[in-house]
Amino acid sequence: MTGRENIPGSFSRGLGKTVDWRLVACYLVLVLIGWVNIYASIHSTEPASIFDWSARSGKQFIWMMTAFVLDILILFAINPRLWEVVSPYTYVFVLFLLVLVIFVSKDVKGSHSWFELGPVKFQPAEISKITTSLLLAMVMSKPGFRLTNRRHMLVVALIIGLPMLAILGESETGSALVYVGFVFVLYREGLSGWWLFLLGMAILLFILTLVTHWWVSVAVLSVVCAAYYFRVLRNSRREAINYRRLALRRTLLAFAAGVLMSLATGFIFENVLQDHQRMRIEVLLGLKEDPAGVGYNVRQSMIAIGSGGLFGKGFLQGTQTTYGFVPEQSTDFIFCTVGEEWGFFGCLVVILLYVFLIWRIISDADRSREAFTRIYGYCLAACLFMHLFINIGMTIGLMPVIGIPLPLLSYGGSSLWAFSVMIFIFIALDSQEKKYF
Repeated sequence: MTGRENIPGSFSRGLGKTVDWRLVACYLVLVLIGWVNIYASIHSTEPASIFDWSARSGKQFIWMMTAFVLDILILFAINPRLWEVVSPYTYVFVLFLLVLVIFVSKDVKGSHSWFELGPVKFQPAEISKITTSLLLAMVMSKPGFRLTNRRHMLVVALIIGLPMLAILGESETGSALVYVGFVFVLYREGLSGWWLFLLGMAILLFILTLVTHWWVSVAVLSVVCAAYYFRVLRNSRREAINYRRLALRRTLLAFAAGVLMSLATGFIFENVLQDHQRMRIEVLLGLKEDPAGVGYNVRQSMIAIGSGGLFGKGFLQGTQTTYGFVPEQSTDFIFCTVGEEWGFFGCLVVILLYVFLIWRIISDADRSREAFTRIYGYCLAACLFMHLFINIGMTIGLMPVIGIPLPLLSYGGSSLWAFSVMIFIFIALDSQEKKYF
């Protein structure tokens, strides 16, 4: 109960008028597009029909139906306020699973991230995005919370950092990288742009150090820091001494952190990343050529997308797809199936659907009167954006191959369930707010 029942002039509206049905429709369309393209990616080797339960298309249909049941339960049977109450407990439980899976799971392509329960596999890293988002929303929506408060900032950093470190321990770099997207949520809620500057510089220095030498990175860092500080001097008033001192401290801190980052890059690259991850980054940056090895996936994916032309080769007519030239095509590389069989137009439609989905979530979140709903909505949008950006960037050669699904399209029950639950929790929270006005 929200208490709006007792507000003078307020009245109750049913779910038919409060649910964002355009958001629901966009979700359903993306799920159906994913199912059809999963079938297209494996039809020549696995199933006799799209409903063959022994093949991935049939299994995905089962995941879809069960996901729809979860969606209905979240929307109609669960009080949306319950999610805020249980957020600390679900967070701790999933964090425990993230650590446990490292020790009890089998090695799958260098990763220890899957629980196997008979024929069913479960990846807690997918669920952790939900629990982290819920706890962030709960903590940051408390009265008096300020990101400028160091204690509050430390709490937020721990909420994001603990599952991220656990996922890195599983060797799931792609899933861990999604957590970087939460910085956009923090920026929306008042985080200084100074932190975005540090993040951008860290990425730039990492790349520069790999492709050149550490001293080149330090030289670039010096120029950027000097330009930042002199810009502050030029734009600040003469009497704003304290502000200039703060800018100087920030500049010196950024410079020191950047130097340490440049010096540590070699160690991180050689000792933290696995061999195949290092090779993928080196191929992406042009440091090595390996068209028959780690560069094979991306090369074949780009051939598939490029061969689709403007309108594609037609459903089930893609040669790269039919003859299985692209590994993992039904999972991480599902987007190249869209590109080959539906062409540039099909890719554009899919991307626009994602853009609409994310825009609609942000729009609903911005109109929310409650901080919990707003922050959770931005967490959801950030996770969707990071998955979209990394996955499509990977398939067209702009990002290293790090194994991350395309939301709602890629084959897999864990990913589909996680994003379905995450999206419909937000829809339920948004609907609850609109119920009384």
